[in-house]
Amino acid sequence: MPRLPFSLPSLPIHIPHRIRRRFRSTRSKIRSRQTPTSSIASIETSFNPADTIRSLRTHQWSVYDAQYLFLAVLGIFSLCIIQSPGPLFKTLVATALLTSLVIPITRQFFLPFLPIAGWLILFYGCQFIPSEYRPGIWVRVLPALENILYGANLSNILAAHKNAVLDVLAWLPYGITHFGAPVVCSGLMFIFGAPGTTPVFARAFGYMNIAGVIIQILFPCSAPWYENIYGLAPANYSIPGSPAGLARVDKLFGIDLYTSTFTASPLVFGAFPSLHSANATLEALFMSHAFPMLRPLFILYTVWMWYATMYLSHHYAIDLVGGSTIAAIAYFIAKGSFLPRRQPGNLFRWDYDYVEYGEEQDPYAYGINDIDEYELARKGDSDEWTIGSSSSFSSSSREPSTGMRSPSADSETWEGDTLASSSDNEYQKA
Repeated sequence: MPRLPFSLPSLPIHIPHRIRRRFRSTRSKIRSRQTPTSSIASIETSFNPADTIRSLRTHQWSVYDAQYLFLAVLGIFSLCIIQSPGPLFKTLVATALLTSLVIPITRQFFLPFLPIAGWLILFYGCQFIPSEYRPGIWVRVLPALENILYGANLSNILAAHKNAVLDVLAWLPYGITHFGAPVVCSGLMFIFGAPGTTPVFARAFGYMNIAGVIIQILFPCSAPWYENIYGLAPANYSIPGSPAGLARVDKLFGIDLYTSTFTASPLVFGAFPSLHSANATLEALFMSHAFPMLRPLFILYTVWMWYATMYLSHHYAIDLVGGSTIAAIAYFIAKGSFLPRRQPGNLFRWDYDYVEYGEEQDPYAYGINDIDEYELARKGDSDEWTIGSSSSFSSSSREPSTGMRSPSADSETWEGDTLASSSDNEYQKA
């Protein structure tokens, strides 16, 4: 390579030693995958379907695998009732999805995506359910609950004073970040969260939305925009949807995006629960778990979404409470058994040598000795020793961790000293 006849001036930048050491450790873990612990954060790169078949043969089936049977039934039902597009397109979509589950490099991403795919197909197929099979539409129940619980219609109060600035302020979370936030949150948790955090978030997100759509089908309710247009007159399924306050956004920008989309909504009377509120709450809970220092920012985003939904006349306040409730249920179920614990000393997913699942038990319930060992392992400069508990599991073997030392180099083995090593026993005998 020819050298340039001039050189750019260099500015001295001081990087603390602790940060440089952390980045060097992270870079070495990404490059080297020869140690037993490095497989925790590794990504599958195989294109061979035989690896998937081999994985199925060695898979230990449990009751949780019944979720795939449920998703298969849900997908077949949705594809059967969908009238447009035709059978050829639906066959291509199903074939592409099944192919992605056979190839290992795509299976690791599309397997947790299955609940989200089931929700999207079910939501699109709602428009093809015949009216004679649907329940009656509840028009008065939500306004009545609004007045009983809050003494007034909060949506109409917030929408009483409209201007372009408030329209844009409400449009940003409701019409923009609502659709991109799940992808951004998944990417951030994949890089900076504990290994396995993003798949748990994807499954919780999908099943929460499936539950919300099923509730909306079985308990159809009208939104505030219906009361503003038709009053409390009985509704039927021939009434088209409405963009409500988003029509002003279309007019402001000279587009026809939200008007056409919400008018042809597959689920017009799906006011309760609010999935905009549910998604924002679930994202805030998971992101607060991965990034505790930014919890006020995520709470502010959820409140912003609540304001936008009511200002744009798309939901009552009771709808927001219902959406946040099912989001909290999904999160705490995931956190109790499936969500990996965050380790404060690790910045990237490649910094994790082990993963623990479930709720963390109180270390002060086991005596003074356990307190000292716990604090030493949590605050010490070396992460060579790990303290396990009865509710902790290794992500590679899913067996209870027993406080064994994790090998940090090729020369070390799993047969090293432990916290209850033989040398300690000889000392006690002496």
